[in-house]
Amino acid sequence: MVAAASGAPARIVVLGANGQLGRALRARWAERDDVAWLGRDQADLERPESLGAIDWTGCEAIVNAAAYTAVDAAETPEGRIVAWQVNAVAPAALARIAADRGIGLVHVSSDYVFDGTRSEHREDEPFSPLGVYGQSKAAGDIAVATAERHWILRTSWVVGEGKNFVATMASLAERGIDPTVVGDQVGRLTFAAELARAIDHLLAVAAPAGTYNVSNAGEPRSWAEIAQRVFERTGHDPARVTPVTTEAYFAGKEGIAPRPERSAMDLSRLRATGFEPEDHEAALDAYVDRFGSGGAAQDAAGAA
Repeated sequence: MVAAASGAPARIVVLGANGQLGRALRARWAERDDVAWLGRDQADLERPESLGAIDWTGCEAIVNAAAYTAVDAAETPEGRIVAWQVNAVAPAALARIAADRGIGLVHVSSDYVFDGTRSEHREDEPFSPLGVYGQSKAAGDIAVATAERHWILRTSWVVGEGKNFVATMASLAERGIDPTVVGDQVGRLTFAAELARAIDHLLAVAAPAGTYNVSNAGEPRSWAEIAQRVFERTGHDPARVTPVTTEAYFAGKEGIAPRPERSAMDLSRLRATGFEPEDHEAALDAYVDRFGSGGAAQDAAGAA
C-alpha cells in the first residue's frame, strides 16, 4: 500500500509531488494526514510500467501533477519519446488503474491541445494541437477520459515557485536588462496555488466527471503586457519591455515548437461548481510582492 503521513493507506496519492503544482498542493493540504506524496524516484512516469507495481489499496483519488512540459525539447527525437511516455502512455496506464479499482483520477492538461485560433476555448472544442507537446497532452486527455471517475483540468501559463516567466521578468528588471517579449500571444496566468485550490474544490464537492478549464480569471493579456506589469510592480519603467511578434522573437532560432496565439479559456463550467477564480493580474501583483525575482529563467514565450 501507499502510506500517508499517518501511516494508514493514503486516500489521495499525488504524483509529481516535487513540481510546481505538487508543491502548491503540499501547501494546500499541509494539515491533511491522508495524502501520499510521490516524486519521480517513487513514481517515474517516464517508465509507465512502474505504475503497475504500486499497491493502490485504500486509494480513493490519484492526482497526476506530473508532466513533461519542455515544449521545444519535445520536438527533438529524444524529447519526443519522453513527452509521449510521460504525457500520454503514463496517463493511459493511470486510467486503466483507476478504472480497474474504482479510483478517481485527476489529470492536468494544457491549452496546447488547441491551435489558439479561437478567442476563448471551451471544454468541448475539438483537439487541434500544433506541436508534439500538445499532441502528447491531447492523447493523454483521451486516455484519461476512459476512466469513469476522471477530472481533467485544462490549464495555461502556469506560475509557481521556481522556474517561471514572472520570476524571470522580475530578475531582468532588477539587473537592468531590457527584454523583448512576445506581444501577440494572449491568455491568462494560472497560479499553481489557484490550480491546487481548484483540485481541492472539485474533489471536495464531488464535481461531475469530465473536463474543466482552470485558470485565473480577468482580462486576457499578452506576455509583453504581463512583463510590463511585473516591471511596474517592482518599481521599474514598464517601457523597458519591448513587445515583438512571435515570428520576430524566434527569428533565426532552430528547434522552436509552434505555440497557440490565444490561450484564454471559458471558465463557466468551473464557476458552475461554485468555484470563483481569482483575477490573474491581482494574483500577479501579490506573487511579485511575495517572491520578487526569486526564481529561475524560462523562455519568454511561456508554456503551460
